[in-house]
Amino acid sequence: MKIVVQVKLMPEAEQAAALRSMLRTVNDLACWVSQVAFARGVPREYELRKHTYAHLKAQGLGAQAAQHVIKKVRDAYTTLHANLRAGNLGKPKSKRRIKAASKPIAFRPEAAQPYDDRCLSWQYDAQTVSIWTMAGRFKNVSFVCSADALKTLRDYRKGESDLIERGGVFYLIATCDVPEAEQYEPDGFIGVDLGIANIATTSTGYQAAGRGLGRYRKRQLALRAKLQKKRTKSAKRRLKERSRRETRHVKNTNHIIAKTIVTEAERTAHGIALEELR
Repeated sequence: MKIVVQVKLMPEAEQAAALRSMLRTVNDLACWVSQVAFARGVPREYELRKHTYAHLKAQGLGAQAAQHVIKKVRDAYTTLHANLRAGNLGKPKSKRRIKAASKPIAFRPEAAQPYDDRCLSWQYDAQTVSIWTMAGRFKNVSFVCSADALKTLRDYRKGESDLIERGGVFYLIATCDVPEAEQYEPDGFIGVDLGIANIATTSTGYQAAGRGLGRYRKRQLALRAKLQKKRTKSAKRRLKERSRRETRHVKNTNHIIAKTIVTEAERTAHGIALEELR
């Protein structure tokens, strides 16, 4: 089972500037590769490499970084075509579908950049990484995460890691190959009733009250109403930011509740019955 672990990087000022510059450069070059791919009918990765690899190297990218930029672009088009086939972008001839298919894919300046073990190495005991940038390789870049996340990284990290920037903060998202938990026949069931006043109530007596989340949503609703009255570009930008923040908060709250119930079920070797409590 593959899961991802996110750690927060704590670079010094010089390191942060180099990481930021590198991300913007590789994503600018990814946009260029995307334009080449679109003009040539999105060829296979090997053929696309023939048309772009030399230019990427000339722009200062290392061999592995150049390969990852090309692969990132090709994977983006693979995802786009899969969404088009599945109808996720609207019906044929719909405006949304035509808009998505009629222009090259663009990459945000802070979009994720993949790293393999040649460009990134982990020192778990010291909680540091050694990471490649266009200004050279930086060693001893500190990172922070929970003790559980560190143990998962140490035991199961395998494959690529993605460097991303969100709100001026850098994160590494590492892929971990965790073995599947052993299956067992449940010795009884924990009944879970979902609701609004109480988000979840279990037959063991656990209650996840929805009062705090309700107050949070009301507060966000009032703030959105104030911003919507302004009708400025900055207000619209803030509205999007607040919408994403609220979504993350609700998702995190639900995740904590679900994990609490699942942990209790695992500890007692019980199954979980949702809603249909009979």
